[in-house]
Amino acid sequence: MGIITLTTDLGSKDFYQSALKGSLLSLMPTVNLVDITHEVPSFNISYAAFVLKNAYPYFPKNTVHLIGIDSVYSENTKYIAIKHKDHFFVGADNGIFSLLFDDVPEDVVELNIMQDLKYLHFPLVDIFVKAATHLAKGGKLKDIGLPVAEIEHKMLLHPVIERDIIRGSVVYIDTFCNVITNITKELFTKIQKNRDFTLYFRKSETITQLSWHYNEVQEGEKLCLFGISNHLEIAINKGKASGLLGLHLGDIVRVEFHP
Repeated sequence: MGIITLTTDLGSKDFYQSALKGSLLSLMPTVNLVDITHEVPSFNISYAAFVLKNAYPYFPKNTVHLIGIDSVYSENTKYIAIKHKDHFFVGADNGIFSLLFDDVPEDVVELNIMQDLKYLHFPLVDIFVKAATHLAKGGKLKDIGLPVAEIEHKMLLHPVIERDIIRGSVVYIDTFCNVITNITKELFTKIQKNRDFTLYFRKSETITQLSWHYNEVQEGEKLCLFGISNHLEIAINKGKASGLLGLHLGDIVRVEFHP
């Protein structure tokens, strides 16, 4: 029984998500379908890459990850399948894979699966489904596409380092309204060098201590910590940090380290 995960911007209101799952089950009735998320903001590949990057390593080897973000037909966009670190990925070559992987993927093919004209405007339930089920059944990449040397590259907004300061930004807000920044634990530790710090956000909000867990402060109090994503996170114990602190995607945060 193969595993196929689904990461899309289809939402749950329309029939699109069900059509995708029905197409997969029609070709592979025994497949184990796992929803990573269908709530990616429309066409937001950086958001999708962040979610999938933090989820896929927990799945077994040879899991197939189907990505349905900005996958509508375009003359300039290829559909590709990738094998990387014993996982398979199927999606549009729109830059998402350069955001998803920290290094160059091992094997990449451009899919040469013929599209059914019935699904001309919905390749997700045709080409992507055929490729994903082929791989989930143990099929080879070479049987569904031709090797390509490069993939489309997009640049993430990286933190800016100014001597004793890291300027970052909000890249994700989870269901609990915890605010996740693009400042990694590795970068923070490298610049900190065991010094005290002040985290600034909004006009006057500050935090001066890292927490190990959310309950380390009193209920309703703000905190910062490195969560499961290993990115610096601003939260409120049993509260909705994004709304209560007025933080949104793209907002700037600043960490200053003291002598």
